[in-house]
Amino acid sequence: MSTKSLLVELFVEELPPKSLRKLGDAFGAVLVATLRKLGLAPGDGQVTTFATPRRLAVLVAGVAARAADQQVEYKLVPVKVGLDANGKATVPLQKKLAQLGVAEADVAATLAHLVQKSDGKTDTLYLERTEPGVTLDKGLQEALDATIAQLPIPKVMTYQLADGWSNVRFVRPAHRLLALHGNEVVPVQALGLTAGNQTQGHRFEAKEQVLTIRDADGYAAQLAEEGAVIASFAQRRDDIARQLQQQSAAEGLQPIDDDALLDEVTSLVELPNVLQCSFEAEFLAVPQECLILTMKQNQKYFPLLDAKGKLTNRFLIVSNIRPADASAVTQGNERVVRPRLADAKFFYDQDRKKTLEARLPGLDKVVYHNKLGTQGERVGRVRALAKAIGALLSTQGVGGDALAQQADRAAQLAKADLLTDMVGEFPELQGIMGGYYARNDGEPQAIAEAVEDHYKPRFAGDELPRNDVGTAVALADKLETLVGMFGIGQLPTGDKDPFALRRHALGTIRMLVERALPVDLSQLIDAAVQVFGAAIEDPRDKLQDFFFDRLATQLRDGGSADQRGFSAQQVDAVLSLRPQRLADVERRLAAVRAFAALPEAESLAAANKRIGNILKKSDDLGDAKVNELLLKDAQEQALFAALTKVGKSARPKFDAGDYTAALSECAALKAPVDAFFDAVMVNADEPDLRKNRHALLRELHALMNRIADLSKLAG
Repeated sequence: MSTKSLLVELFVEELPPKSLRKLGDAFGAVLVATLRKLGLAPGDGQVTTFATPRRLAVLVAGVAARAADQQVEYKLVPVKVGLDANGKATVPLQKKLAQLGVAEADVAATLAHLVQKSDGKTDTLYLERTEPGVTLDKGLQEALDATIAQLPIPKVMTYQLADGWSNVRFVRPAHRLLALHGNEVVPVQALGLTAGNQTQGHRFEAKEQVLTIRDADGYAAQLAEEGAVIASFAQRRDDIARQLQQQSAAEGLQPIDDDALLDEVTSLVELPNVLQCSFEAEFLAVPQECLILTMKQNQKYFPLLDAKGKLTNRFLIVSNIRPADASAVTQGNERVVRPRLADAKFFYDQDRKKTLEARLPGLDKVVYHNKLGTQGERVGRVRALAKAIGALLSTQGVGGDALAQQADRAAQLAKADLLTDMVGEFPELQGIMGGYYARNDGEPQAIAEAVEDHYKPRFAGDELPRNDVGTAVALADKLETLVGMFGIGQLPTGDKDPFALRRHALGTIRMLVERALPVDLSQLIDAAVQVFGAAIEDPRDKLQDFFFDRLATQLRDGGSADQRGFSAQQVDAVLSLRPQRLADVERRLAAVRAFAALPEAESLAAANKRIGNILKKSDDLGDAKVNELLLKDAQEQALFAALTKVGKSARPKFDAGDYTAALSECAALKAPVDAFFDAVMVNADEPDLRKNRHALLRELHALMNRIADLSKLAG
């Protein structure tokens, strides 16, 4: 059966730019999946999707005009239900056959072709027949209906059709439907439209507004040549990126790197034309973050940076037209951006007239959470916690004696910028503007940087706070949020995490690990719980589980440890002990990995699992120690001697943090452990003897599992 390419295009009014890429991918994916399910399109055929501001389209290669005939088997009814004593069809069987299109007059003839099959319990009647494959017009209609129903539309519009009576619900009003199989129109309908072979080109640049597409395979080329439209989203995006680099490189500059902005601009134009514009240099006195954000967010411009990453007074725009003289376009955009920059300058100038400290009373009027009080109350908790963390770090040799006081001051000012005009206009700048205003108020550099950095890391891969003060305040801010929300039962569920608690936990983990902070996680959680007093339920256990679940996920799904070759078993072995010094986790993992490579590892891991099971069932040992006088058998005496020797050499290495060397020492225990289990009855009848052997195993278990639960390595 010959095949041809199939083109389907839905021509609509301007689609929401932030959803266009997803809509285009879904349009192609659902339509092609349905065609393949119906046997009209090959499973490995080439598929090309198109998405512009005014169209969704897909080109599918190798589509048949009619699907191949299929052998179909229909399960009917049990034999004893379908046939009477004379072998004739009963009423239930007749009804079943009628549902399958068998006429009453043909029932008798059909009985001879029914097949009986048994599932071991019941004999059942089946009808086997060859059914003709679906035709393309019917199959495409089904695929088109499914596609429109399943599109991920962010917000549905209801609009009226030309008849003045019928209403249609879709993302935007649709004006044309194109469906071509090769060069033949496929007669399908959707959204009140009947398919044809016509579409429309660019609003201003097309040679002809209405284009008659000659052939499905020539769609993209004809649309580009006659309609002045680059139909492919990916091709259009690449073209914009190329033009951005070309325009900026000529001046030795670099456009801001923002994939989301590039996607959005690609969704706004059908024929991209990148042009360079400028604004008055006096606006550069405003913090560049403010200018960059207003240009990106409000105008969809690409600010230009110099070689040092500093904002210049030039920017790039992506126009949807290509006039011979572009001066009117550039001048218009320069005129439009000027009021935006003037607003930013006004906000900045006004904000600096009032110090951050003078704004603090206003935080008492801002509700943080109805169960956790105001932002002012929250600042009090973060201050107390930041000071406690600063004191804890300074006692461990981090940050110096002044760290606690500096952390207290930075935490006091950290949220004050929430009441500024600039952050009110651009919430994304919270923290960043606080740093600028703190410097303007004469605060020390360390305090200003801490105010600016206390939200860091904001996302995966983000920078950590630059100094110890910022680290203390960032830890306090995240831990206060985690403890508070867990304490009132606001835990993340499924994909819902409205307070970004997973991100806060991962940020806390990153600071503890990457800065190698010499503090225990439990110490930080305890300090955070204390600042809430009796206002919350105790969340310690749940929060510990949450942290270690996050850490385990990070290590297994691409964290730094996983990239260095740690297996899921090794991660489980280490984290099952809940090591509170998170900075030590990777060293523990490295030691476990080295141990797992030893020839003795498998046997010792299995023995360790056996010991754990024995101890779970043993009597309460209390603080019982091994009594050498009760070591009767030579094998238990040898094990005790080996344990004593290995303990003397391994414990100092454990204490010094040389986990790899310490754990390697335990390999010497393989032979005496194997001999012990081969020859010694652990659960002896004599209570004293049994208790002494359990005490011996407990000491062995404690030594071997100081850095990880080695039983997790057992097969």
